[in-house]
Amino acid sequence: MTAVPSASQAVSPELSIVIPAYNEEKRLPPTFDRIAAWIRASGVDAEIVVVDDGSTDGTARATSDFAARFPGVRLLSNGRNFGKGYSVRRGMLEARGRIALFTDADLSAPVEEAGKLLAALQTAEVAFGSRALNRSLIFVHQSRLRELAGIVFNKFVKLVLWIPFVDTQCGFKAFRMDRARILFEQQRIERFGFDPELLYLARRHGLRTVEIPVRWAHDPHTKVNVYSDSVSMFLDLLVIRWNTLRGCYPRRRA
Repeated sequence: MTAVPSASQAVSPELSIVIPAYNEEKRLPPTFDRIAAWIRASGVDAEIVVVDDGSTDGTARATSDFAARFPGVRLLSNGRNFGKGYSVRRGMLEARGRIALFTDADLSAPVEEAGKLLAALQTAEVAFGSRALNRSLIFVHQSRLRELAGIVFNKFVKLVLWIPFVDTQCGFKAFRMDRARILFEQQRIERFGFDPELLYLARRHGLRTVEIPVRWAHDPHTKVNVYSDSVSMFLDLLVIRWNTLRGCYPRRRA
């Protein structure tokens, strides 16, 4: 497992951009270039944290090559495949930024949209991208089956978890870590169903959470299987409820 320096060994940046990655050697190089260009243009002090979830391709090499020419890049290796939720949790807990944002390796939500989330965090503690609030911002749609599955899933999220959001699954979320760290400390879901858990925990801990419409494009090479992963994610909603009954999510003490 890759050694990670403690936060005390480095000056904390304003923003950490966390990218969970599993066999992403082809998609990461253009993603890195786009994020680097955005960081330079915006002037934000940022680090990039890539969490390699047991990749068997050149994901680690692509990250190391980029780190050699762009400062503030860290590679964390899980050693084997644990799941996207596990990788996001690890990256967010090891992020050094005052704000931490996680995004997908394909940048389905363009990194240029990050400014919307950062602006919202001036008054909120959690801000996340949404495809459903303004579907005119979607410039490459999913198949009708995938869109329908997403709509149905989010209706179940509302029914089971009692949270009011329209699109919990967009992989573009930002957090003020001084207040939101507890969400990742308590997160239990380690595969694709972790997003509703985080938003459920945010509401449970009284964090102001805002859903922001963002531009988005479907990547046909997505690793989410519309059949098997959908079933797993539905079951995860019940697990979250069960975890609540078991006392896995104690509320923060005042």
